[in-house]
Amino acid sequence: MTRRAAIGIGSNLPSSWGGRGATIDHAIESVEAIKDLTLLARSTLVETEPVGGPEQGPFLNGALLVEVADLVDPAWLLAELHRIERDHGRRRPDPVRWGPRTLDLDLLLMEGVIRTDVPPLLPHPRMHERAFVLEPLSEIAPALRHPILDRSMEDLRRTLVNS
Repeated sequence: MTRRAAIGIGSNLPSSWGGRGATIDHAIESVEAIKDLTLLARSTLVETEPVGGPEQGPFLNGALLVEVADLVDPAWLLAELHRIERDHGRRRPDPVRWGPRTLDLDLLLMEGVIRTDVPPLLPHPRMHERAFVLEPLSEIAPALRHPILDRSMEDLRRTLVNS
């Protein structure tokens, strides 16, 4: 058995792999290499202004839709994403909250999983408020449903754009 999961990906600093786009491309290859994970779709990348944090350059943001084995633990998957971030020059904890970074990989949701009291929180607690998440996710999985709000990604995106 499998379930789908959504991952947000972004970068606003170059890494040893190259500029933002090259860093993201290499990171996606690394995500594809995770055991018990299959990449189903990759959004186009969009340039977005940073949300919160200090003054910094724009991000390239996108989303991935993956399929994972039912037995994949969300904490394990997030640890794998953090390992990929480290491989691309990111250090946690971040020296500045919401500061510039070479790579940002967020586990946004896993179908059938709600975690509100233990990390990683799922669905991501602010994903429905962020256009840089909903725009690319709506491109690749418009019918994917937010498990708490019970609304599709496309509906959440339209609501955010029109508010």
